[in-house]
Amino acid sequence: MSNIIYEYGGGLYINLTNKCPCNCRFCIRGQTQGAGSAASLWLEDEPTAEQVISALGAIRLDNYTEIVFCGFGEPFCALENLLAICRHLRERAGCPPVRINTNGLGDLINSRPTAPLLEGLVDVISISLNASDGEKYNDLCRPSFGEAAFAAMLKFAGDCKKYVPDVRFSLVDTVAEDEIARCGEIAQKLDTPLRIRHFE
Repeated sequence: MSNIIYEYGGGLYINLTNKCPCNCRFCIRGQTQGAGSAASLWLEDEPTAEQVISALGAIRLDNYTEIVFCGFGEPFCALENLLAICRHLRERAGCPPVRINTNGLGDLINSRPTAPLLEGLVDVISISLNASDGEKYNDLCRPSFGEAAFAAMLKFAGDCKKYVPDVRFSLVDTVAEDEIARCGEIAQKLDTPLRIRHFE
């Protein structure tokens, strides 16, 4: 399970899938095999919710600052498992805050609104903004959904604010300073904090 549940920076991370509708030019998958305590985050088979829940049973969750759904794939590509594990975590005493790192395309992936499903289960959601308009987003992130992706991501962010206490945007600092500034304007307009992540 070391490629499914791993430690990174004080948090406990859960890697549910390697599937993703994007092929971002800066994606960590093209740079390294693993992260944190995981030597490799590539999965031969996706874990079931039951397998992850069983493995979590042997772990003291209060040893960690947060639980983060993040790996080599998009967590919303494993939506039912994601929700089942979140429900389990909510029943655990001493569970720290639960965060999902996502590209924000869960509605397109699952062909239905997904933000309402997070209510009461998720404390923080971090959405990859990555660009200031659809054209730049498509060039940088290369989503399989094409032109629909950027608008869907922004809508998802707005929807999440109704159901998740802490909604954030993130941006990798591989883009120009003026583009970072434009992304900051979008985040400000949507009243959503923007975190600049350093590309390693």
